[in-house]
Amino acid sequence: MLRLDFGRPWRQTEGLLRSIVQILCLELPVPDYTTLARRSARLSLATALVKPNGPVTVVIDSSGLKIVGAGVWQLEKHGGKVRRSWRKLHIAVDPDSGNILAAELTTTEDGDASQVGPLLNQIPGPVTVFLADGAYDGDPVYHAVADRHPNAAVIIPPRGTAVPGKTAEIAPTQRDHHIQQIAEKGRMSWQRATGYGRRALVETAFFR
Repeated sequence: MLRLDFGRPWRQTEGLLRSIVQILCLELPVPDYTTLARRSARLSLATALVKPNGPVTVVIDSSGLKIVGAGVWQLEKHGGKVRRSWRKLHIAVDPDSGNILAAELTTTEDGDASQVGPLLNQIPGPVTVFLADGAYDGDPVYHAVADRHPNAAVIIPPRGTAVPGKTAEIAPTQRDHHIQQIAEKGRMSWQRATGYGRRALVETAFFR
């Protein structure tokens, strides 16, 4: 994994491992680069996302990824203007297991809400609870969830300026209930009652 992370040849990977062991003052044998190369041929890596067997809770979020080219190191050493390019990674995580259930990589021009449908399409089982932050607040996200999982509870904090819909009096939506509960009991009480705190676990997935 060190070789993949740092993009080094096997001989340099061996030297890196020896340096780490020496710095940590450990007495551990380090395989030579030939042994590392032979063992890597038998190394099995996960090639697919985990598929849930039953109903799941889903937390969705996105994060920007900076693309670093081969010339970045030379520019930092010799000077020059760095042209940074970005991509956006959207993931759906099961907060109970920490497994990433779905992922989409887009440009920064694609909005977060537009990827809710593609992410949910990758999850074969039923979704019972859908959580996301306020950036996903809006009818398109609620519709995307309802079209695929009509019985799912959608937990998204409404914006501070949000108002109930036109049918709130006769047929209130989930969003209308959230707005009403926040107005009556406050946002913190709403978070505790709905379990919105689990949304933070998607940040742990990005940190990993």
